[in-house]
Parts: sequence; C-alpha cells; structure tokens
Amino acid sequence: MMKPAPIDYDTVREMLRTATPDRVLRFIGKSHPADIALLFKGLDQAEVRQLFDVLFSSRRAAKTLKELPPELLPDILALIDDDKVGRLIVRADPDDAVTFIDSLPDERRERVMALLDPERQAAVREIINYPDGTVGRLMTTDFMALPPDATAQGAIDKIRERGELESFFYLYVVDDDGKLTGVVPIRNLVIAPPARKLSEMMIADPIKADVFMDQEDAARLVAKYELLALPIVDEGGRLEGIITVDDVIDIIKEESTEDMYKMVGLAEEDRVFTPVARSVKMRLPWTILNLLTASLAASIVGLFEGTLHEIIALVTFMPVVAGVGGNGATQTATVIIRAIALGELEFSSAWKAIVKQVSVNICIAIAAGVMIAVAAGLWKSNAYLGLVLAGAMLLNLGLMAGFAGAVIPLLLKAMKLDPALGSGIIVTGLTDAFGFLSFLGLATIFRAYLV
Repeated sequence: MMKPAPIDYDTVREMLRTATPDRVLRFIGKSHPADIALLFKGLDQAEVRQLFDVLFSSRRAAKTLKELPPELLPDILALIDDDKVGRLIVRADPDDAVTFIDSLPDERRERVMALLDPERQAAVREIINYPDGTVGRLMTTDFMALPPDATAQGAIDKIRERGELESFFYLYVVDDDGKLTGVVPIRNLVIAPPARKLSEMMIADPIKADVFMDQEDAARLVAKYELLALPIVDEGGRLEGIITVDDVIDIIKEESTEDMYKMVGLAEEDRVFTPVARSVKMRLPWTILNLLTASLAASIVGLFEGTLHEIIALVTFMPVVAGVGGNGATQTATVIIRAIALGELEFSSAWKAIVKQVSVNICIAIAAGVMIAVAAGLWKSNAYLGLVLAGAMLLNLGLMAGFAGAVIPLLLKAMKLDPALGSGIIVTGLTDAFGFLSFLGLATIFRAYLV
C-alpha cells in the first residue's frame, strides 16, 4: 500500500475559508482518517465546525474522529450540536460509538442518547454498563455468527448478504442458545468444499475472554496466541462481541502510557493538548508528594550541617550518591513493574526477584564505587574520601535502590493499587534521603580522616 502524500495544513485552512465544501472534500478525499484527524489540532472553533460538516456530509466523520487523541476528542465534540453528535454515533461502529458517548459530559450524554433509535440506544447502553478497563467496555458487537449445521457455501452467502463488517477475520459458530462453540478462520471457509458443515471445520473450544476480563489480560491472550480477533462471552458462555487486533494495539498504547505516566506521577488524561488548568490540577498533588520526599532528604542533610561546614568537599559529591541511587532504583522498579504487568512475577516468587535485583545492584554499586573512589581520591588527594563515597554507593545504590525498587511496586500490588502508581517518585525520594544519610553519616564517622 502506497503511503499517501501528507496533507498541507495551511492549504486546508485557506480552503475552509474560501472554497466550497466539495473542493475541500476532494482535496482531502484520498487521505487516511488518521491524517485528516491531525488537522483538527490547529483549527479555530469555526474551522473545526466547517471541517466536521465536510466529513459528516461524506460519512467520514466517525472514522476520522475516532483517530483523535483522547484529550482532544471532548473539545471537538463540544463544538458540534447534539443532533449531529447523535447521528455520528448512529453511523459509528459500536465500540467507537461508546468512545464518543464517553467523551461527552454527563448532562449532555443523556440528551444525545435520547436522540438515538431504541435499538441503537440499547446496544450502546449494554456496552457502557460494563466497568471501565474491561473488554466488555471496548468490544464491538459487529460480528458474524452462524449455527454449526450451516454449510460453507451457506456461510459465504450469509456474509455477502450482511455486507461490510468492521474487521472480518473469523466466522463464529454458536448453538441455539447463542453459546460460542467454535471459530472458523475465513481463509478455511473459502477453501472448504461448498457442502461442508461449519461443525466439521471449526476450531472447537476456542480461546475466548469473559466480558469482565481486564483489557490488559485480554491483550496478552491475543499476543500470546497470535490471534486477529478475540471472542468475548458472558457468564453463560454466550457470544457478546469481539475485540480485534487494532483494539489490542490501542490497549497496549493505553496501558504503556498509563504505566509510564504513573511512574512519574502523571494522570493518563494529561496529554500534550490538555488544557492548562486541567494539567495543573492533575500534576499538583504529585508535585506536593515530591516536595515532601525532597523535604525529607533536605532534613537529613540538615542533621549534618556541622560535618558539611567542616568538610566542604562533601557538597561536591552529594548529588552523585543521590543521583546514581535514584537511577538504580528507577531501573529496578521498571523491571519489576514490567514483570508484574506481563504476569511474569507473582508473590510466590517475590523474594527471589528481590534478592536478584539487590544482587544486581550490589555488583553495579561495587563497580561504580571503585570508579568514584579512585576519581575522588585523586581529585581531592584523600583516599579516605574515596572510601566513604564507595561505602555510601554500596549502601544506597546496592542495598536501598535494589530493595526499594523491587519492594515498592510489590507492596502497591499487594494493596490492590497499580504498581506503577508513583513508584518513580517514591523510590527516588527514598534513595535521595538514604543516599544523603549514608554518605554524610559515614563522613561524620570518619571525620578525623577527611579533614
């Protein structure tokens, strides 16, 4: 597939001001929805409405708006009147319709829902009723299911009658009660003899997920078994919907972003185009926590003012001990959080993981300690200063960074909290405080050799 030429942003803005909607549509007509969605970021309110109307009239609005960044979609929908948003939801695929509904304020959501026809309204409400983060919330109900006694030719005829589906990789086989009994890959259906029954060619007891399964666990299933789509069933085994590989890509992006943000105390909704007031509101609590942990480190430094006043050279190396320890702790925490997220680490093997991480950090601390000891000894002409630095490095980078980086995520997991939740801030604060304590404490003990 040839990559389309990039859309000239300035040209589109000029055309929105001067050209007819048909000319604008012809200009962007061959572009992918993901490329068209980028245009919305720099438009003013009037231009947003004009571009939406152009896309809406050509039935391309739903596919384009679903490509918008999550933080930008609510602002775009806020500029569109209720009637058009309702019609947008009607035209959208079921899972995309839910995304649009979720992006509306609560008071507006019910007004828009009331504009939908009863069948569409029931379908959307059914999905919305599932908890956030479950596969039921993001599944699509746009799939093809047939009984086991249907023939290959009969199935192909049904597919032709049904018309285009969002993503069509498998045909699902269900019994009279709607329970999933098997899956037929489309390629197998095409090459099968016309009279062959689905029950004879289906994959019986296929990989499936419960509607309440966490979306991250479902994504792991798709990745592990290399599936193109995953059927979603209710408690009774009845087929309710599917998630496709493009949904899984979105889940992986969402979860990786969430973990990355939480490591440094950011909310997932805080994106590059999030309004200033909203970003400040989400970041301020974690900044206050960071301020408290930094104050703890500062208070420890205050305990050793006498030592620092007497041996001013210690000030030069304080950032080294704290910085290297913080980096080691963050690396360890990242390894542990990834292992928990991928299901590689359980509490039964936690102590083995902790011992391993501490061992790794001790080895690194010994190597780093030797280097900084030699450098400090030569620079300040005092071998004892080098030994104090090496000892502090072993205590902070080797023991504290390895232990805290491994234990903090596991403790958060045991408390039913996200292991990535602020781990970076917490472990960095601990290693800063302990790094100053160990370095200045050792320097105080060996003060007579450092003066």
